[in-house]
Amino acid sequence: MASDLDTVRVLRVLFHDMPHAPRGLTPEENLAWTRRSMAEFEGGDMAYTLEHVTRNAMLDLILRLREDGYLQEDAAFEKMLEQVATDAGRQTFRDWCIKAQKSADATARLLNRARPSWTEPGPLFVADAQQIARFVAGQPSGPGPLFDEFSARDDVHEIGVFDEPPQAVHEFPWGFVTETPDGWAIYLPGVWRAGSVGSFERFLSAWQLETQTRSDMPAAASSVPPGLSAEPGIARFCCLILQANDPAALRLWVGEVFLAHMLPAMAARVLDPNYDFPCAW
Repeated sequence: MASDLDTVRVLRVLFHDMPHAPRGLTPEENLAWTRRSMAEFEGGDMAYTLEHVTRNAMLDLILRLREDGYLQEDAAFEKMLEQVATDAGRQTFRDWCIKAQKSADATARLLNRARPSWTEPGPLFVADAQQIARFVAGQPSGPGPLFDEFSARDDVHEIGVFDEPPQAVHEFPWGFVTETPDGWAIYLPGVWRAGSVGSFERFLSAWQLETQTRSDMPAAASSVPPGLSAEPGIARFCCLILQANDPAALRLWVGEVFLAHMLPAMAARVLDPNYDFPCAW
């Protein structure tokens, strides 16, 4: 086990440049100070929250490596403390973690795909035509049990995903879609229950694959219409964000093409641990 001293030392180097509340504040004063610090942080309160979440994750990783990894060596541990004390060093450590995870995931997928039983996954769900028609008509269902389940998660509260309520919510048996003035955010229970963070890049890869190589639809049927683009879901802690210059004009395509046909195949590939997306586009 990492010692208490190890924990304190890692905490100090990771958070030494983050705002610290003055001593002696009452609970009310401390809350006000925290809110002010978050608002004044570069990038705003969302950036402040993400930075805290990221550094806490780094704390867990470093202490785990201190317990049973290469940081058991004192010299390596001291070098790590020096590294993560700076922005550049923390970024280097994050990049190393991402590369290590990608390498481990790719190896696992290759081993899984080598099994004779591996096949292209079928659609994760079948969209109901009447529910898609209500979406196209701009008739939101409002929050339902899936929205409530997601909203109740601790990580969703910590990041403040719905601190500003969505403009509209369309809930389906397979997930829900929230609307903003400039587009839609897609949420699937299979993704958040497995850990949303691991799906951001895979959903973007699934979008790129699906929009380039649709084989079960007429030529150009799934071509992305002008004015619509896909963004990683990290900003709203969702699977994928669709940004639209004119949402009203693009709603028909989003409902009848993306939600009804593309998303079921994309989600199946993302959630299949055996599925390996192309490394480069």
